[in-house]
Amino acid sequence: MASKLPILTFSLFLGSFLLFFSLIQGGNVLEAQNGPSELKRFEFQGVEMAVPIRIVLYAPDEETAKRASDAALGRFRDLNARLSDYDENSEIRQFCDKAFPGEFVCVGEDLWTVLQLAVHHAELSEGAFDPTVGQVVRLWRHARKSRRLPPEKRIRETLQTVGWENILFDPEKQAIALSEHGAKYNVRLDLGGIAKGYAIDEALETMRILGVSRALVDAGGDVGVGDPPPGTDGWKIGVASIREGEGPTEFWTLSNCGVANSGDMYQYVEIGGKRYSHIVDPKTGLGLTDRLSVSVIAPTAANADALASAFSVLGPEKAVRLAETLEGVQTLIHRLAEDGNVQRFGNVAE
Repeated sequence: MASKLPILTFSLFLGSFLLFFSLIQGGNVLEAQNGPSELKRFEFQGVEMAVPIRIVLYAPDEETAKRASDAALGRFRDLNARLSDYDENSEIRQFCDKAFPGEFVCVGEDLWTVLQLAVHHAELSEGAFDPTVGQVVRLWRHARKSRRLPPEKRIRETLQTVGWENILFDPEKQAIALSEHGAKYNVRLDLGGIAKGYAIDEALETMRILGVSRALVDAGGDVGVGDPPPGTDGWKIGVASIREGEGPTEFWTLSNCGVANSGDMYQYVEIGGKRYSHIVDPKTGLGLTDRLSVSVIAPTAANADALASAFSVLGPEKAVRLAETLEGVQTLIHRLAEDGNVQRFGNVAE
């Protein structure tokens, strides 16, 4: 008889997700990672990168578990100090504030890696995901607060700052620069669509190095999972319905991968009778108007994070076609039609 699987149920809404958790430990027999010794379940919580962090792990004792979780949370803090566009002292803000055309600046391993990943996904999605949307995102934040669309002229001006091609790399020196156009128009880098996923991956790897490989990290609704809980095939994840108040509609059993989500269930604004998401299309400078819930499974949480943003912008049909070309990537997209019906798209088996 198969063991019950731990169930992780979450509802994911936009950039800052509301998380509904139900974790049920499966079975009474706990199987060790490398032998018969018993592993115990531990859970830790914190707040990093301005989102709630939840870590569930299996370890032989509390000391090992706490050491691993403390190190994982510390990794989040370290990355936030490097990648945050809110912190004026962060490495990425310092680069943007002082950038001159073609002047290369040596950067740390994390910023270098995340920027390369970001540009890769920008190329892959033909700009549906773009790490140079900083100015556009700021403009749209103001529009949401004021409940007024930005003037068309201001949108056109801001769109001139968008273009991942304006990020230049010097691999030999591990240095980056902005092109002449990028510096002239004050391109602002924004890694909000990938940094959290990267931090999840790094947190899992940090714990793995310390001997804890059976772990789950949730960061505001985006999830990374390591090896399965003892005696199970994986972490069972239930994806909530796009309709508020409904329970999970589908379940996935996963290990050693990332899951990210995007949508407009709660973070949206109505302007002139039209509903706009907080998710901005890099090509129009406006929030999306489709009612979508996008979930992505990918080999890493960073991949899943970036692709969830890109798939939201691309729309269901294009997103599924792209997902089918990517190894290890699956997506499930629900669209709430005007008549109230829910349309399902994806390459995840029902």
